[in-house]
Amino acid sequence: MKGWIEAGKTEELRVQGPKVIKGGIVVFHHENEWHALDNRCPHLGFPLHMGSLCDGILTCHWHHARFDVCSGGTLDPWADDVPLHEIIIEDEVLWVNPNARGGNKVQLYKDRLLNGLEQNIGLVIAKAIVGLVEAEVPETEIAAIGIEFGLRQRRQGWGSGLTILTAMTNVLSKLDKQGRILALYQGMLHTSRDSAGSGTRFLLDPLPEGVTTERLMKWYRDCIEVRDTRGAERVLLSAVQAGAESDELFAMMSMAATDHFYLNGGHTLDFHNKAFESLRYVAPERRTEVLASLLPMFADASRSEEMYSWQSPVDLVQPLRAVFAELEDKGLPAVNGTSEVNEEELHQALLGDEPLRAIGLLKEALLDGVSPVRLAQITALAAAERVVRFHTQNDFGDWISVLHTFTHAHAVHEGLIRSTNPWLVRAIFHTAAAIYLDRFLNIPSAPRPVISVTEEKVPDPAELLELLDKQQQVTAAGAWVVGYLRSGGNPVPLFNTLGHALLREDAEFHSFQMYEAAVTEYDRWSDESGPLAEQARETFILALTRYLAAHAPTSRETPHTAKIAWRLHRGEKLFEAE
Repeated sequence: MKGWIEAGKTEELRVQGPKVIKGGIVVFHHENEWHALDNRCPHLGFPLHMGSLCDGILTCHWHHARFDVCSGGTLDPWADDVPLHEIIIEDEVLWVNPNARGGNKVQLYKDRLLNGLEQNIGLVIAKAIVGLVEAEVPETEIAAIGIEFGLRQRRQGWGSGLTILTAMTNVLSKLDKQGRILALYQGMLHTSRDSAGSGTRFLLDPLPEGVTTERLMKWYRDCIEVRDTRGAERVLLSAVQAGAESDELFAMMSMAATDHFYLNGGHTLDFHNKAFESLRYVAPERRTEVLASLLPMFADASRSEEMYSWQSPVDLVQPLRAVFAELEDKGLPAVNGTSEVNEEELHQALLGDEPLRAIGLLKEALLDGVSPVRLAQITALAAAERVVRFHTQNDFGDWISVLHTFTHAHAVHEGLIRSTNPWLVRAIFHTAAAIYLDRFLNIPSAPRPVISVTEEKVPDPAELLELLDKQQQVTAAGAWVVGYLRSGGNPVPLFNTLGHALLREDAEFHSFQMYEAAVTEYDRWSDESGPLAEQARETFILALTRYLAAHAPTSRETPHTAKIAWRLHRGEKLFEAE
């Protein structure tokens, strides 16, 4: 029996009872049959030989997980099946195959991941992700499982869970292995929670073929205008059926999303951006599910031009409508314009107290042929500056106001990079108005850290994590990160550290948005030189650090579950005292 493990003589084993043999395998004799199973309870690793075996059910004595001793199958959805080992008896000696009966381990992990998502069981999700990552399954392939699940299982359509999962998948390259596991886990868990109790989403059928794409695009906007989301769904699916490419579909959908001002406080366009980014990860045949998931949010979307704050004491609505009419009359500029603008002047105007001046500068820049992409990039920088200047004397909940403006600005920037739709430039103006309306959150203005580097040694990024173990460290964390950068610190390990600062918390939705938007906007400036580019890079990191510091520490229950899953995968004994 080469390679097999000798467990002992059968007569002795019958008398002895359960026996643990080499390789962490336990042998049972029960109801005149022999069974060999892994001795680690697949729930949390407690030794199964210390459990009870009665009527064919093996019960672990730690959390009372129950297993069919014949098949290894569990009766409890929060546990996993116990791997079985083949047994052979020769000359009254029992031999055990050290390799568990198998199957495709990768497929088993994928199946368990879906089980965990369906049942909303964090530990099952975490263990499956760890198993898949350790099996070297591409992380984007793992993420696709969660995205496709969320598309099917959330009747309300695209939501915060799918946004978090897509955002975290976008930034996996910024993180080390542990960070990537945590990022996937946080995204998957939020997607599962967001879908719990929702019900399956079923798509309508497209219209019969024959309608032109141009007419479908008009119908789509008309349906969205009157909040007819079901009609819009049939029109959208008809456009897909007619062969519309992703950029055409984004143009159609983003046009409808900007026909009204700053829909849902900026979330509508932000969700559109994330949904189209998720198309990189899901199978092509899932495209219709991704796009259709965006429609339910239009049913009750808030339209900012109807709000008092956008009309009084300064009327922003009519000046913006006049600008849009003038741009349409004179011809909307190409997205890839090459003219230049005084970027510092525009940046300061966006942060100033004269919104009509900022709006005018944006309009003139567009008419002069400045790239809308570049204008969106400057606008995103101004929105991040609002976060940098946010004073902690404000109500804590107001952090979300400046966050919303920044993530909307980021979505506009990324959307214009993707789109050939000139009408998306309206969203730049929506962001500019929101930046103006946020001005009171910079009164008083939090001062930018003044750091004079006196030490040659670059601080260890781990110091930042220690700092964020305490509450109310917004100012101190901001000063630390500026000192790190100005002393020549490498941003690469800093982004990893900031990622862990986010992922080790029971973070809320907006913190995930903040991390992904800040590091992505930073990258857009990474190859540029000059004072504004240097300031921009520091601004995005400082804004991110201050926001995370304001929202830490938390109870950290969520990442603790992922840590348990990783320890279990490595074979650690959780039941022993540390």
